[in-house]
Amino acid sequence: MEKIVLREEFIKLGQALKAAGLVDSGVEAKDVITEGLVKVNGSVEYQRGKKLHGGDSIEYGNEIIQIVNHE
Repeated sequence: MEKIVLREEFIKLGQALKAAGLVDSGVEAKDVITEGLVKVNGSVEYQRGKKLHGGDSIEYGNEIIQIVNHE
């Protein structure tokens, strides 16, 4: 399981997918999200701008990404 450490209060879902290397561009992030291929905390999420905070998790394909707060 990969982790993304927050530098600010939140990260948007599309940005998180790019930061984790799961997509190559914002357009690709938008496509996989609107197609219902991404889950946030176990539920399908359709909003590319969904704000993710520490403790949230993303599932895409066979990957799980954990969002953690900056220490």
